[in-house]
Amino acid sequence: MKKRNKTQQLSAAQIASQTQISEDLEIQRAFEQGITTLRDLISPSSIEIHSDYFRLGTKYGRTIYIYGYPRTLYTGWLSPIINIDEVLDVSMYIYPVDTQVVMKNLRKKVTQLEASMNVNNDKGKVRDPELEAAINDAEELRDQLQVGAERFFRFGLYVTIWADSKDELKFVQQKIETLFGQQMVFSKVATSQQEQGMQSCLPQCADQLQIRRNMNTGAISTSFPFTSADLTQEKGILYGINMHNNGLVIFDRFSLENANLVVFAKSGAGKSFTVKLEALRSMMIGSEILIIDPENEYQKLCDAVGGSYIRLSLNSDVRINPFDLPKVVDSEDANDALRANLVTLHGLFRLMLGGNQVGPNGQVVPALNANEEADLDQALIDTYARAGITSDPLTHQSTPPTIMNLYDTLLHMEGTGPELAQRLRKYTTGTFAGIFSQQSNIDINNQMVVFNIRDLEDELRPVAMYIVLSHIWNVVRAQQKRRILIVDEAWQLMKYDDSASFLFSLAKRARKYYLGLTTITQDVEDFMTSKMGRAIVANSSMQLLLKQSPSAVDVLSDVFKLTEEEKKRLANFPVGQGLFFAGNNHVHIQIIASDTEESLITTNPTARQPQ
Repeated sequence: MKKRNKTQQLSAAQIASQTQISEDLEIQRAFEQGITTLRDLISPSSIEIHSDYFRLGTKYGRTIYIYGYPRTLYTGWLSPIINIDEVLDVSMYIYPVDTQVVMKNLRKKVTQLEASMNVNNDKGKVRDPELEAAINDAEELRDQLQVGAERFFRFGLYVTIWADSKDELKFVQQKIETLFGQQMVFSKVATSQQEQGMQSCLPQCADQLQIRRNMNTGAISTSFPFTSADLTQEKGILYGINMHNNGLVIFDRFSLENANLVVFAKSGAGKSFTVKLEALRSMMIGSEILIIDPENEYQKLCDAVGGSYIRLSLNSDVRINPFDLPKVVDSEDANDALRANLVTLHGLFRLMLGGNQVGPNGQVVPALNANEEADLDQALIDTYARAGITSDPLTHQSTPPTIMNLYDTLLHMEGTGPELAQRLRKYTTGTFAGIFSQQSNIDINNQMVVFNIRDLEDELRPVAMYIVLSHIWNVVRAQQKRRILIVDEAWQLMKYDDSASFLFSLAKRARKYYLGLTTITQDVEDFMTSKMGRAIVANSSMQLLLKQSPSAVDVLSDVFKLTEEEKKRLANFPVGQGLFFAGNNHVHIQIIASDTEESLITTNPTARQPQ
């Protein structure tokens, strides 16, 4: 009886222990159900598979496969798909095939093709060029395989596109199929195999579609996927972010055939911000910066870096003498210095005297007729001679004459001289006297020099820009350094033939003197319809196109051969984004600046950096 009670007591203890274990397990299971694993975090909330699309959470997807290729594939044919601004996954499956197996199959194929050709010949049928091309291709491939110059592969290419709705999915699919179709590459939707297509495009190396095409080494190599435009160099400055691949656009403009840059943008698109950012960063690697500032946009930056800010106005004491000669060391340039400056002065005085005008019938009326041109040329030579300056380079160190001396020479000449003197009178003793009629008193020996012409009268602005450019050109020729010359609102120079020609001359010759010319304009139509404007663009290895007005998009599209997608974007770019051309490459770029750079560059203390 005692043993039975003890046995019953042990059984009760075991039952209690098992009950406790069960409760603990239940508690543990309840606890584990509340734990979120990594798989829970990355997995979609749901998945729906349909015949021609699938839905992963809130995203719609569709897989298409490539089933047909043209006879010849060119390098980079896949680049438009890789660089398209849509969300997609591209998967490639490449299976090497034993050469002996391929040789055996090719031998059979050639035999079949030749038999078909013989049958056609016996029946008197017209020759089949497609059949002949197939035989030639097969024989050529056999020869290359035999000597080991080629290998054979099975190639599968699948694309999964993603969208937020079925309508958007259809739109993206049409874009993809159009890009493929333009290159005679044929694609299809993986109907009733969307799950397998999705699995095939996941990064798990599972080719569940198994739709493949025979290709040799050459054809496979043209499909290399990493062909997105890249403008990253080992040296240079940071221009921004490559929006194609989130890479850095680091570039040295002096590494190109010339260091010229043109910037086109509508007002408020961020062109001045971009140019000032480039100037600031270029200074950090030793470049000198020279700027013609028509709107007082560069003073804050100039003051921050300790530059020289030269304000040109009729009330200032700044003087620039257009008769100055460059103090060149090169013997060839020294011999040509006076003649080159005479040509420059001819253009300047035509500009001063009104520039070429368009008559009532559309004909161009020159500012000076032939007799006036001849008299002005002789007067310029005589004026230099009276100051002791001739074609001999040893005389070029003498004090140069001024417009006052030219005025006196013209006044005492025969022919049209006195009349020309009267037309120049406003620059000597008249309204515009002083600023350009006396000896120069400026020194641009600084790493940043800004010439401000905002306070000049509108009539005097093109003249001032011309004279300042001429003065800068003399300094550049005298001592070669790594310099960048920024001409803002360049359209003001393009309105006149002589000033436009002079700017083009700078663009063409700048490389020889280690100078990079940056031309900025918002009046794209006037700039690009000018013969010299297009020539300046042609002589600039770098171009930056920011947001444009709709009327300017067509003009730029014709010049830069933009695609339809690029044309559409050009009119809708947010501030600070654009197309950056460097040599033969161009990318979609986002201009970025640090907080410190932004505080130095922006003219509005409350403004944010362009995003």
